[in-house]
Amino acid sequence: MNILDKPIAATAGIDLNRFRLRRFIDELPADELEVRAGPTDLADVAQALEGNPRAVLFAAAGPEQQQLVGSVTGTRSRIARAFGVTPGKLLGEIQSRLRNKPEIVEIARSEAPAQQIILTGAAADLTALPVHLQHGADGAPYISSSTDFVVDPKTGWTNIGIRRLMLRGRTEAGVDLNSPSDLRALYEANAAAGQLTPVAFVVGSHPIDHLAAVMRLPSDDLALMSSLRGTPLPVVKCITNDIRVPADAEWVLEGTIDPRGHIEPEGPYGEFLGYYGAVKRNPVFHLTAITHRQDALFQTSTIGGKSLSYTDTAQLNGVRTEAMVWRALETAVREPVAVYATTSSGGMYTLRVAIRQRVPGEARNAIAACFGALTNVKHVFVVDPDIDIFSDAEMDWAFATRFQADRDLMVMTNMRAVPIDPSLMGSRTGAKAGFDLTWPPGVANKLEFQVPAPPTYQGKRFDSIEAALADGPKFFEELMSAVGSRDGRDVVRILEDLKAQTAVERDAEGRYFIKK
Repeated sequence: MNILDKPIAATAGIDLNRFRLRRFIDELPADELEVRAGPTDLADVAQALEGNPRAVLFAAAGPEQQQLVGSVTGTRSRIARAFGVTPGKLLGEIQSRLRNKPEIVEIARSEAPAQQIILTGAAADLTALPVHLQHGADGAPYISSSTDFVVDPKTGWTNIGIRRLMLRGRTEAGVDLNSPSDLRALYEANAAAGQLTPVAFVVGSHPIDHLAAVMRLPSDDLALMSSLRGTPLPVVKCITNDIRVPADAEWVLEGTIDPRGHIEPEGPYGEFLGYYGAVKRNPVFHLTAITHRQDALFQTSTIGGKSLSYTDTAQLNGVRTEAMVWRALETAVREPVAVYATTSSGGMYTLRVAIRQRVPGEARNAIAACFGALTNVKHVFVVDPDIDIFSDAEMDWAFATRFQADRDLMVMTNMRAVPIDPSLMGSRTGAKAGFDLTWPPGVANKLEFQVPAPPTYQGKRFDSIEAALADGPKFFEELMSAVGSRDGRDVVRILEDLKAQTAVERDAEGRYFIKK
């Protein structure tokens, strides 16, 4: 039975505003949201977003003075806020929600906020939307926050991804389908049969829905979206096709991708790795309808440039990568501790992993698992649990002091890669490197491998230094604790006197003891 084979339901019990984008934006604190209340030319939007750590709400964008928001998921803290947790608990919360039982509820069109306004014919105009030029060499203004919905005819499942649209006119846009994806496979199968590919693009989505769109799990993606929300997902059938989309969306662009294939130039475009993507040949999207809320909020995403860490794509890619890699590590090693995909690498090319290594070789198993989890994973650094993988300083310290290139470097060649990596020079295969920054099992217990820290003076109390030494070997800190010294020099004088009376010596670790 298809997950949507059920009667249309009333909206009773379903809050159609709980997961709308506008509500999320309205609830952001001032340190997470910049509001530009006055009119903003669309030509000024990109500069306002570049490197900005806050999301930006433009209250009156373009001559139509429409409401536009950008960089909604540009920081980990805002993605975590969408899940109701702190950034440190985000990955665990996602893993927990992936186990939720999904529920999809189809509601009547008359009840769906996403279809409060319906535009067809000449009224459906892509150039009437607040779409701006994002990068200096881009081929045209791009709709960059659109999540695409398409139905796989073989399974009946809805596939969801994130796809950019380059405006080509009032009802046409270029669709990037060069990279391997489910949508590309579905489109090319339809194109080979000379058939149109019905598609719907949602613009204006809650951060949880955006994360669901970038996940790669073998399931109906509507079900995945419901699981990540943790509530029933309200959907509504589109006006001009049979695709179901979230009924609480801000905007929906309905249409088809024509079967002529990769024929029209698309690009250049500032890609998620921080460089331009060249002009490509891509299919064409034809608009058939626009539906939206009465007070709809349009959305744009930040992509590429030097401020890569503050872009929507890097942050979403990073969280997605961590969730996918964690699942792989759970079967590859006994005890993964933490995973971090650096946003400065686009959120997927450089991984940091902490594990509790029980037996030799587990660090290498972890590296291999990361390589296999996602194609774009390129460099993996594995550390012990005492290293904070979110700290550049601690990672560099571990790299400098626990790594020997001839022993701990793991290189794999001719691995599948995505050509968007400019270092590949157009090749579809490349090299991957793993860096084992862990101590061999058992080594960390030795004093010379332990990390110095200020004394805490928590040792056992004794009546005298001599009594403390009679109890067994003691570090100097323990001798200070033994007699409650808050100075230390007094202990030096006592030890000097004891040496004159008895044989006070030190062992290989530097502890004081009385030789018998």
